[in-house]
Amino acid sequence: MASGRRDGWDPLPAVAAAIAFVMLGLYVGLIAQQGGEIAAWFLAGLAAAALGSVYGVVRAAPLRRPALAVSGVVMALLGLLGILSIGCPILGAGVLALVAAARQPRSTA
Repeated sequence: MASGRRDGWDPLPAVAAAIAFVMLGLYVGLIAQQGGEIAAWFLAGLAAAALGSVYGVVRAAPLRRPALAVSGVVMALLGLLGILSIGCPILGAGVLALVAAARQPRSTA
């Protein structure tokens, strides 16, 4: 019988992805309200990082650890770039993804 720890879903990357997707919507709404131009590179980076976290939700996914590590680093960097406006939640999501990556045991294969 499998213990729920090794199999199943990990809530940390799920929360990180949810925060990232919410912040994507808030960013687009905020920029549209201000009449500014949306930075496509920021949207693409945050969306890719969010999708990396979605991939990392499944504990048994191959390459889960590197996907979460890259996702966390990208979100942390984007959070630092946007720290004066929407960056704090994105930075927090990056930390969650990095913690999930650190908790993943190294593969022995």
